[in-house]
Amino acid sequence: MDIRALVRAGLELGASLLSPPRCAACGERARMQHVFCARCAASVVRARGHDAPFLYGGAIAQAIVRFKYGPEPPLARPLGELLRHGVPLLGAFAPDLVVPVPLHGTRLVERGFNQAALLAAPIARDLRASLAPRALVRTRDTPQQSALDRRRRLVNVRRAFAVRDARLISGKRVLLVDDVRTTGATLSACEEALRAAGAREVRGLVLAVSAA
Repeated sequence: MDIRALVRAGLELGASLLSPPRCAACGERARMQHVFCARCAASVVRARGHDAPFLYGGAIAQAIVRFKYGPEPPLARPLGELLRHGVPLLGAFAPDLVVPVPLHGTRLVERGFNQAALLAAPIARDLRASLAPRALVRTRDTPQQSALDRRRRLVNVRRAFAVRDARLISGKRVLLVDDVRTTGATLSACEEALRAAGAREVRGLVLAVSAA
């Protein structure tokens, strides 16, 4: 371990002693370096897909809801650690760019942060890829997908995304990052925009996938 890693570990230990770790789902005390308390951890279920490490439900769902709608942006750190469990699912895929699914400007102002961008940052560092948080733009303020059925979700996000600058995307391998995939409509719409801008290859990675 190099000196910078030792210093970072020492700072993290000191911070945890001053502010004991809390469960990302229920907020109760948790063991050091654990995202969830033992009770909540028992509700976490691994996914069997190629783009998500976990199923959406139990403690995972509770933590994501707290993160986005609390809002509690500090939860990006433990949830980002969980998202790293999905990196091996990418296999040999080595992205040039990591692109978070964008929020519309109105919703970004309301929430104060884009949860996908916060989750994407450590993934970009791990993969030694460039983080491009503004590569995609949401061109219209669509209703929240969670309030719609499958058919309406597909229609809701159709042509709702655009690439700001095709020169950034053309010929690149792109990893799309979001928090949850349900029907896949949002990721598909983003992928369509990226491919239209000349992306060489596009893959998606989400923290959780809905079983619905």
